[in-house]
Amino acid sequence: MHQMSPAMQGCIDECLRCYQACLGMASNRCLPAGGSHVQPEHFRLMLACAEICRTSAHLMLLGLPEHKHTCRACAEVCEACAASCEAVGDMQDCVTQCRRCAETCRTMAA
Repeated sequence: MHQMSPAMQGCIDECLRCYQACLGMASNRCLPAGGSHVQPEHFRLMLACAEICRTSAHLMLLGLPEHKHTCRACAEVCEACAASCEAVGDMQDCVTQCRRCAETCRTMAA
């Protein structure tokens, strides 16, 4: 069985937390709030962020070296999502989690 480094386990944890934060906030805060919270570009970015986080965690759990590619993409999408959530406002939990995930993903992609 493939031995997982503490750094990789940490990244998996951050990705799964970000997945949960983005999907949960999109469903439970943005949809009911309406307005700028459901602008198509912002809302799609939140869903894309949740998905790339889930996918990155999945590839790391499988132990595939290709996780470097998904982690690189994940970091970029997380940064874009954080910026979008910051611009919309009242989404600090999502902003914080996206930035934490982006940081750990950049490390795993290196």
